[in-house]
This record gives sequence, structure tokens and C-alpha cells, in this order.
Amino acid sequence: MNDYTIYYGLTFIALIITVGAQIFINAMYSKYKKVQNAKGKSGAEVAREILDKNGLQDIYVVETKGNLTDHYDPRRKVVRLSTDVYHKESISSVAVAAHECGHAIQDKDNYTFMRVRAALVPFVNFSSYAGYIAIVIGVIAGVTNLIWLGIMFEVVILLFQLVTLPVEIDASKRALKELESMGTLNSEELQNGKMVLISAAMTYVASVATALLELLRLILIYGKRDN
Repeated sequence: MNDYTIYYGLTFIALIITVGAQIFINAMYSKYKKVQNAKGKSGAEVAREILDKNGLQDIYVVETKGNLTDHYDPRRKVVRLSTDVYHKESISSVAVAAHECGHAIQDKDNYTFMRVRAALVPFVNFSSYAGYIAIVIGVIAGVTNLIWLGIMFEVVILLFQLVTLPVEIDASKRALKELESMGTLNSEELQNGKMVLISAAMTYVASVATALLELLRLILIYGKRDN
């Protein structure tokens, strides 16, 4: 097996993992988007109930454009839900809304991994651009140290992905706990909602795997050149 087969093979594996995870979440989300929850509550209603229950009346729940663009903004203290999640009374809508509220509860509890992730954001934004710029310039100029600096920037991105994973998994656990304690979903619906959240978590697992494979590919390419 020659070097190029390995390099392109790693890229192909990373692509398969990413696409597979995206297909999985879209399939689960679409499946349970068609199933109305027994209580007939929308994502926005459930989000408001969870936040109020946890003493987070100061956090707003607003609608945002796009599909699966849901997120919690810790700076503005806002839970943003995509149109379908905000308005629809499906199991998917409730599960996703509860997950974003899980992040708000993490923020209130000063969840360690969430704080670490927030601290890494500026470095990741810089590293995502600086890494490949350093590598390209290093290759053109023949400066090995600059190439390895670029690879170190990629390590920062991998670290961010690793920290993000427990944040997302914990938010889903908190979401399911809230939905169960409030009786928002019955036992069967809770299992279906869990499938939606597991599929979402797989996208973050895929991000970790992709970042790791990309880092390995760069090390194999430029490590061999260095030698």
C-alpha cells in the first residue's frame, strides 16, 4: 500500500463518517418529526416550561431560521429554536428543544466542560484559518517548523471537538431527565426522543473522528517529508 493510498483513504473514511452521521440524524429527526407527542406541546412551550422550572425565567426562547439550527447562546442568554422545532408538536421538536435547555441549565450550573469549551472558542476560530495557512506557506517556503506549527493549530481544533462531546452528551441527559420528571413525554415517547438525541450526539462523535483522522493524515504526510 503506497503513501497516497493511505492519505486518500483517511480522507475518504473521514468523509464517510461525516456523511453517515448526517444521514442518521436526518433520518431520526425526520421520522419523529412526523409523530405528534401525546401532550400536544410545541418545542417552544416545552422549552419555556423547562427553563421556568429551573429558575431561568430571564432566558428567552426565540425562533430562528433554518433546519436544525437550534442552539443556546450563553452570551445573550437566549435559546434559539428552528421554525419546525419552535412551532411543531412532534417528539423531535420536544427532544431538540429540551436539549438546548439542557445547555442553559449547564450554564447556570457552571458546568466545567462548557466553560472550557467557551474559553477555547477564540483559539479555535483563529486556528481553523491559521493552521492551513501556516502549512501552505511552510510547504511553499520549505520551512518545516512552520508546517508543524500549522499542525499544532489542528490539535487545538481536535481538543475543542473532544471537549464539545461531553457537553453535548450531558445536555441530552439533562433534557431526558427534565422531560421524564415533568411528564412531558410518556415512556415510549421518551425512548423515541432519546433516539433523536443519540443521533444528534453521533454528529459530534463524527466530528471528533474526522478531526483525529485529518490530524493523523497531516502528521503522516509532513512527518515523512521531515524525515
